[in-house]
Amino acid sequence: MQRCCGKITSHLWLWSTLLFLTLCFAPVMLHPQCLDFKPPFRPQKELEFCIMYKEFGCCDYQKDQELMSKYYQIMDNFDYSGYTSCAGFIFDLLCQECSPYAAHLFDAEDPSTPVRTIPGLCSEYCFQFWNKCSFTIPFLSGDPYIANFRENQTSLCHYLEIHDKDYCYPYLLNNQQLTQNLGGIQVNSDGCLQLCLEEVANGLQNPLAMVHANDGTHRFFVAEQVGLVWTYLPDRSKLERPFLNITQAVLTSSWEGDERGFLGLAFHPKYKYNGKLYVYYSVEVGFDERIRISEFHVSANDMNEVDHTSERVILEIDEPASNHNGGQLLFADDGYLYIFTGDGGMAGDPFGKYGNAQNKSALLGKVLRIDVDDNQRGPLYRIPPDNPFIHEQGARPEVYAYGVRNMWRCSVDRGDPWTKDGKGRIFCGDVGQNKFEEIDIIEKGRNYGWRAKEGFSCYDKKLCANSSLDDVLPVYAYPHRMGKSVTGGYVYRGCEYPNLNGIYIFGDFMSGRLMSLQEDKKTGNWKYNEICMGMGLTCAFPGLINNYHQYIISFAEDESGELYFMSTAIPSATSPSGVVYKVIDPSRRAPPRQCHYDPLPVRVKSNLIKFVPQETLVGIDLPNENFEPQSTESYQWHQELSDHRGETGAGLITPVPATGTSKTTKNSRRKGRHRKNKSKLERAPHIQTGAVRLVGDSRSDRGRVEIYINGEWGTVCDDLWTLVNARVICRQLGFQHALKAAKNSEFGEGKDLRILLDDVKCVGTESSLLDCRHAGVGTHNCAHYEDAGVICGNSSYVAEV
Repeated sequence: MQRCCGKITSHLWLWSTLLFLTLCFAPVMLHPQCLDFKPPFRPQKELEFCIMYKEFGCCDYQKDQELMSKYYQIMDNFDYSGYTSCAGFIFDLLCQECSPYAAHLFDAEDPSTPVRTIPGLCSEYCFQFWNKCSFTIPFLSGDPYIANFRENQTSLCHYLEIHDKDYCYPYLLNNQQLTQNLGGIQVNSDGCLQLCLEEVANGLQNPLAMVHANDGTHRFFVAEQVGLVWTYLPDRSKLERPFLNITQAVLTSSWEGDERGFLGLAFHPKYKYNGKLYVYYSVEVGFDERIRISEFHVSANDMNEVDHTSERVILEIDEPASNHNGGQLLFADDGYLYIFTGDGGMAGDPFGKYGNAQNKSALLGKVLRIDVDDNQRGPLYRIPPDNPFIHEQGARPEVYAYGVRNMWRCSVDRGDPWTKDGKGRIFCGDVGQNKFEEIDIIEKGRNYGWRAKEGFSCYDKKLCANSSLDDVLPVYAYPHRMGKSVTGGYVYRGCEYPNLNGIYIFGDFMSGRLMSLQEDKKTGNWKYNEICMGMGLTCAFPGLINNYHQYIISFAEDESGELYFMSTAIPSATSPSGVVYKVIDPSRRAPPRQCHYDPLPVRVKSNLIKFVPQETLVGIDLPNENFEPQSTESYQWHQELSDHRGETGAGLITPVPATGTSKTTKNSRRKGRHRKNKSKLERAPHIQTGAVRLVGDSRSDRGRVEIYINGEWGTVCDDLWTLVNARVICRQLGFQHALKAAKNSEFGEGKDLRILLDDVKCVGTESSLLDCRHAGVGTHNCAHYEDAGVICGNSSYVAEV
């Protein structure tokens, strides 16, 4: 760098100041992207040439050295005068490959256009460059178009410039919106973290667990509620033969919401050496329903298949009801097996004087801890000597913690990759009763309050007032207006997305919310942020999507610590609509090669099924050469009616066509339009029961759903609200597609109207919501903060939300 003159050095320090990385939340409008179509990063080794990007950009040390070498090769062609005049320009142009916005500067974001050889310039800068250094162009680019324009300043700069001054070089360096907090997790105006997803697996029947064997192969195993476990290889191909198949033994059904089935799977910490794994599932023994914990061994002949004859039942517990079955198995850092049971079901834990959860002589409503090592002979499990109630009279020695209602999905924190802070903590989501869902950190011997408390509030007032309760409060609880069934997640400790380190990510099964908590180390308090899918260009990276199916069933880590979750469009054990998604931070990645690993080889004896993604990005218009414009007849009729109403956000209204008579309805609209002596109001069809309209937004393709039934308009509750329901609405309104099933009163609350429909469940072929299953007209168990909405569209590039 000593050969660089003072002009270059002054540029470097200015840009270094402008682009200094501060790792906090950044505005959602940003879309930094490198030439490899991935997010920028902080180099592991400090750059020596393009040091303005040493904190954050698209070059590692190796790339930086290549650019330095190229710079000297170019500059060696010029005399002292050329060197002093053009060194700064050459340096500027070469180093833009390291810019966090390199993909935009080099026009690499659009795959239909060639990548630029010279970054996109602002016109003033281009004129200065041409006036002083046009003779350097052949050394910078072999583009024949640039060579043709070289002698013509206007043509050359028109070819090189980017008209968007927010992004052209060097203006983007002075754009505070682009440089402020660059590299931090992006948030929208409501403080919602903007993340993206990558589809990993699909076509699964209620996938409720994804685990790895920690054996170096980096396989992952996905369990379905029906009793099947599938093997996936690191390239995401699926083995045709299941790893485990106990469908004949598992008790479940196809009805939506059945909590019984195959519920949990855990590999022994020394699985690589002993081949042992453990499963948690529902069974029927005579007339009794039970939960069963069994041990299996992997087959001696196939590392991708369990020896089904090796099952040994470790523990069985009678279930007095079909719900609240628990289902989590995990091995913590102490090497013991933890079992998380539900309280036995029904509502309010009505079993005995204080309920199962507060009764330490019962195994339900508990966190159990047992030792399954060295169990080839003698007892199938032993009691760890430091279990907290081992010496308490009447208490079951397996009990590690109590007072839990129905913990659904727990995880062990791997700890900070550098400091190991937080290592070994066990996080759980405990599903609430009527008001609150909660997140707990499990500690030995502690009482988690149920049924005395639900979240932070009292449930059983008499028990709640008991001074001997000595319960531990959750780290976070949220009310049922946000969701009604928590799904516990993981503290992110992976390598690929450094910004996420230490953030606990979880969700809600019913509302479909993704949420996060981050601990304040000084106060010990946990800060909440909702997670939203990045819209606009936020997720415009190859292979990424920004939508997922509503019902969030479970979360998972792979062997390297990256985070996933599973959700489904239809919450039935037999519906093949389940998808596995990987969580992606589009704002910052780890440096290249930092997260590299070499999986151990896997001997495959089954056929492989290649993974084919089904989901696509929404919210970005993509060109469609085969798109055929649809008839505007329906649209014009709706627009006429909308214009006549003159109501902001009133949107579209449509009558319900009788089943199988769409042609008649269409013809009647034509006749109405041709009555020249009638007013627009008289031409509008009579509003029939079942008609719908969209309100709450000025755009006619979206809004809160209001339905007309028996002479009045009313709203629809978002319980069970899915994209299938939204399709019925959008098709009624003349749109081809439903883009989103909006929930949580996204388009405002219809407080002046009655709630007319709740628990709507459509197949997708119905003519109106009234033809779908529902709780009954006027029957509901919700409030207006749960008013449902839709976003419709006519683009054929649509993905389900």
